[in-house]
Amino acid sequence: MDLRKLKTLIDLVAESDIAELEVTEGESKVRIVKSSAMPQNQMVMMQPQGMPAQYQPAAPAAAPAAAAAVVVAAEPTGYVVKSPMVGTFYRSSAPGSAAYVEVGSTVKEGDTLCIIEAMKLLNEIDSDKAGVVTQILVENGQPVEFGQPLFVIG
Repeated sequence: MDLRKLKTLIDLVAESDIAELEVTEGESKVRIVKSSAMPQNQMVMMQPQGMPAQYQPAAPAAAPAAAAAVVVAAEPTGYVVKSPMVGTFYRSSAPGSAAYVEVGSTVKEGDTLCIIEAMKLLNEIDSDKAGVVTQILVENGQPVEFGQPLFVIG
């Protein structure tokens, strides 16, 4: 099954009230199960009314302010190279060898930027824009998601 189709199915399940979806296409079979936000058998404890102020939890108004600060985080300026697949990100062809690109490297269209290993296959990710690498957004050996920003080219 195509990764784009799979991503679309996952998004559809996430955005709907469906808890589970199973799709069979030829010999391929995919089952997507939405996990609930609240774990099963979770115990919720309430505070007694007369508890001293020093033991009271912090005001919940602070949490939305912190979330807003995260959303306002700096958007990368320039062309963003995104991951075309789910896998493990590698900056070089072998451990200990030089990275394909560094911050400040000039790249042309078609130059290899990194490798993403998916299902034991090493996939070279090429630049589809010429320019200078201004940011590398992923650490070596880190798992990446489909559509996750990898590089910024200015």
